[in-house]
Amino acid sequence: MSTKTHYFSEEPAGDFATKPLTVELTADKVQVLTAPGIFSPGGVDKGTRILLDEAPAPEGTRLLDIGCGWGPITLTLAMLAPEAQVYGVEVNPRAAQLTQMNAERLGLNNIRVSSPQALDESLTFDTIWSNPPIRVGKEVLHEIMQTWLPRLSPGGNAYLVVQKNLGSDSLQKWLVQTFPDLETSRYASSKGFRIIRVHRP
Repeated sequence: MSTKTHYFSEEPAGDFATKPLTVELTADKVQVLTAPGIFSPGGVDKGTRILLDEAPAPEGTRLLDIGCGWGPITLTLAMLAPEAQVYGVEVNPRAAQLTQMNAERLGLNNIRVSSPQALDESLTFDTIWSNPPIRVGKEVLHEIMQTWLPRLSPGGNAYLVVQKNLGSDSLQKWLVQTFPDLETSRYASSKGFRIIRVHRP
């Protein structure tokens, strides 16, 4: 299969035809827009749902969602922390556009969505939440982690949800070896998924 047809493609296939979808993000149900050619267009995927349910409340003034898709994590962070600035980064322009559209629909003015390259390199983040794109392969996944985890602020925490049978334990081991200045641990396990916590002391 060509990567052009993958949700993490910079050139998503098919028409950009939006459709409304009712989802539960925080305690409330909200209506968002999704479209073909992105990750989990039919709703909140299982891993993201576990992250939203299990991760502690976000802390700090700058929050980041790595690979925001149509926006479930970004939108939730913005609703939980209305005083914070929430950044969603996404390589798929269609998904990034949907997150921005959904933020506007929900009246969330504290969200900024961009490609990873367009985000100010000097920014650091107090909280990072991510359902990282495991299927991009180890090399690209490791590159993503090496780009963003060093940008945790002192005292900051990242929470990454990864399916156990897609390598959560090996990723955790790699994180421990690669980032000796960060504290990596398993935060939670649920329904075949692990949440990995990475903390900057």
